[in-house]
Amino acid sequence: MNRNCFKYIVLFTSLSGVVLSCRITKPYKQPDVNTQGLYRGQQSTDTATLASMPWQTLFVDTALRSLIQEGLNNNLDLKTAVQKILEAQATLQQSKAAFIPSLSGNATVQRNKQSQAGLNFPPGININTLTTTYQAGLSTSWEADIWGKLSSTKRAALAGFLQSDAAKRAVQTQLIADIANNYFNLLALDKQLEITEQTLKNRIKDVEAIKELKEGAVVNGAAVVQSEANRYAAEVSIPDIKRSIRETENALDILLSRPPGPVNRSSLANQNMVNELQTGIPTQLLTNRPDVQQSEYAFRVAFENTNLARTYFYPSFTITASGGLSSLTLKDFFNKSIFYNAAAGLTQPIFNQGINKARLRTAQAQQQEALNSFQKTLLAAGQEVSNALYAHQTAIEKRDSRGKQIIALQKAVDYTQELLRYSSATNYTDVLTSEQNLLAAQLSGVSDRLQELQAIVNLYRALGGGWR
Repeated sequence: MNRNCFKYIVLFTSLSGVVLSCRITKPYKQPDVNTQGLYRGQQSTDTATLASMPWQTLFVDTALRSLIQEGLNNNLDLKTAVQKILEAQATLQQSKAAFIPSLSGNATVQRNKQSQAGLNFPPGININTLTTTYQAGLSTSWEADIWGKLSSTKRAALAGFLQSDAAKRAVQTQLIADIANNYFNLLALDKQLEITEQTLKNRIKDVEAIKELKEGAVVNGAAVVQSEANRYAAEVSIPDIKRSIRETENALDILLSRPPGPVNRSSLANQNMVNELQTGIPTQLLTNRPDVQQSEYAFRVAFENTNLARTYFYPSFTITASGGLSSLTLKDFFNKSIFYNAAAGLTQPIFNQGINKARLRTAQAQQQEALNSFQKTLLAAGQEVSNALYAHQTAIEKRDSRGKQIIALQKAVDYTQELLRYSSATNYTDVLTSEQNLLAAQLSGVSDRLQELQAIVNLYRALGGGWR
């Protein structure tokens, strides 16, 4: 290669190194967001948090743990999220490859026939107008990352990869919460069905007892009819509960990616969850909540895309080279047939109809949109934590009162039934009212327990638990 050519290439490369210190891209810095007061009513400075607890520790029910593990193994949304990670990983590898010079190989055989009359040579000169050229060589090209274009692209791809990973973890935390909530809902329905079926048995006995009292002239026929209607009121609610059980089982099966079928489970009475709900401090949502991380990585992608848009206003510096063997005959192909060329150049946009300015304005707007989305996601995370905490608090507050209510209503049923047998101071309407109130209170007690369990699950997810 000509020494002067080398000299110019080295000069261009040295200049690019000098210019490299004048980068026009900006370094990324995490947005300054306010996390103060995100947990309404919570002013704790303790960094211990429920989110750091593995889900296998939080859920002690072996049947539930088995279902969660099955869901993590088979859930289709989670599998799709894994494929998104692989896509992002391939994009990241592609962006890294841009720093490496490209290298291509080629081999050609070219046969040319020219017109002798078109060559316009003097008469008597014999020119071979049929030639065959044999050529084989390599060519390479490399773009220097002077303004940070390739680096911004790589950082954007890295942020996209991390965003996909955070999205997968967000799907996992939501999946665990959905399986647990549906499971507890199923146990609550089982308990409500048990209570209703027992109530039905009691009311069937009541009908027989009222008929005996009518024969003894203690009550009239209206009481018999009312007792039968009371019995059917309990009976008619059982199919609806069973339908809800079937639908909840089917919903769980979808989460587990299996055909509809029965779900193995224990009972509501066997559920033991943590008593002390540690929330940590709001700032920890930035590192514990996968969806918050996902939103920040989306902002980082937009930030690097803005950097990339700025680089289009500046020239690109490329070096190209090619070389190989070329000959008109195969016998001389390796004899004095070497050829090569090298070039270095700058390409500066001069007039492109405002495309670069529009690209930059678009990138800046998208960056601001991503920042707004990040802030909104963080606020929503704080709201979910606050809601779950208060839901658990109110469930606990209702627990003692509900237990006392059920005890009182059970006594009311017993007393009114006794009075109906041995005194005229009451009638069956009183018995009917007390029985209906007792059933409603018992079913509400189950709902209170379900609210307590689901509040713990929702708080665990809201704090960012389940992906470790």
